[in-house]
Amino acid sequence: MSKKHVFIGDIDCGSDQLFLIAGPCVIEEESLMMRTAERLKKIAASLALPLVFKSSFCKDNRSSLEYYQGPGLEAGLKMLQKIKREFELPILTDIHYPYQAAPAAEVCDVIQIPAYLCMQSELVVAAAKTGAVVNIKHGQFLAPENMAKPCKKIADSGNDRIIVTERGYTFGYNDLVVDPRSFFLLNQIGYPVVFDAGHSIRKYGIPSKDPRGSARQFLTTLSRAAIAAGVDGFFIESHPNPPEALCDAASQYALDDLESFMRPLIDIHNLVRSQTVH
Repeated sequence: MSKKHVFIGDIDCGSDQLFLIAGPCVIEEESLMMRTAERLKKIAASLALPLVFKSSFCKDNRSSLEYYQGPGLEAGLKMLQKIKREFELPILTDIHYPYQAAPAAEVCDVIQIPAYLCMQSELVVAAAKTGAVVNIKHGQFLAPENMAKPCKKIADSGNDRIIVTERGYTFGYNDLVVDPRSFFLLNQIGYPVVFDAGHSIRKYGIPSKDPRGSARQFLTTLSRAAIAAGVDGFFIESHPNPPEALCDAASQYALDDLESFMRPLIDIHNLVRSQTVH
C-alpha cells in the first residue's frame, strides 16, 4: 500500500532517505545539552542524514521518586527553544498530559506520545489538535496492527501528520522482544515507521543506571534487522557520557561512537530502497 509522506520542516519522512531522531533521553544541564546538539548536527551532516533533536522535559514513568525526572515543562521548553534557535534543528519532545500539548507545540515540531500512553484518547487528541507532527510509540501491550486505532484517533481529530515508532513488545516478565513482523504490520497502517533502538534493549525492573539495565549485545542486530525490514527513520538516544546520564544510562549511545554505528545502517537502508519497486 502507499505510505503518506510526513514533513518535519523540510525533512520528508517516508521518502527514500533515512532520517535520524537523536538526543539525550532527558534534558540535563545547559552546557551538556548545547554540546550534544552541536555534535549531533555535525555527525548528521557528515552522514548526510536529516536530524531531529530529541529530549524530554519530564520522564514521568521513572521507577522511583528518587530518580531525576527532568527540569519540567517551562524550563525544559526554554532549553529546547534555545537549541532550536542556535542550531536550526527541528525538535521532538514527549508529553504525558493533555495540558502539555499546546505549550510543547509552540516550540517543538514533533510531539511524541509515550508507548504506555498511546491509547489515552484525551492525550492523543490534544496532541493532534496542535497541528504538530505526532510521533506515537507502539504500546508494549498492543499487537502492531492495533496501532491503527490510536492513529485513527489522531487522524479523526484533523491531523494526519503521524509517525509510528516501534520500541519492543512485552515478552514475559521484565523483558522486551522486537518482532520483525511488526515493521511489516506497522507499515501497513500507512504512515512513516521509526525504530527506537535504545528503548528496545532496556531490561525492565533494573534501574537504568545499572549496566545490567539493558541488553546492549543485541543493539547492532536489532538495528540492522529493523533497517533491512524497511523503516523510514531511526531513533537512538545519545549522550556524551552514557554511564553518567541522568536517565537511561544503560541504553543511551555514546556520541563518540554514533557516526561509525550509523554508517552500516545507512548502507543497508540505501540497498533496501534501491531494490524496492516504486
